[in-house]
Amino acid sequence: MTNTLFSRLGGEPAVTAAVDIFYRKVLLDRRINRFFEHMDVDALRDKQRAFLTMVLGGRDAYQGRDLRSAHARLLKLGLDDLHFDAVAELLEQTLQELGVPAELVAEVSEIVASTRTDVLGR
Repeated sequence: MTNTLFSRLGGEPAVTAAVDIFYRKVLLDRRINRFFEHMDVDALRDKQRAFLTMVLGGRDAYQGRDLRSAHARLLKLGLDDLHFDAVAELLEQTLQELGVPAELVAEVSEIVASTRTDVLGR
């Protein structure tokens, strides 16, 4: 597990910092923040940390729903490619601000892009 993307990013402390900064950005972004109204953002942060840890090669402690069912309600509210792109952009910005090397940001972005079909229910 020492050469996983999770470990190359800095492990749990790095993922925790990234998720915290990322959600601050999300909640301020007028393109997407309406999707997070009336949601328990602390619970979302916890699920996001666990999910990212898992998909980046860390331990698998994710106990949330699959991506399709987790985002189904948001599709009814109009979630589309523009919103997905905004989220991906904010995550990239967060990683860059944390000083993550460009090649690792690209690896994370590739993983994020691979979820588009499920997140958007296609």
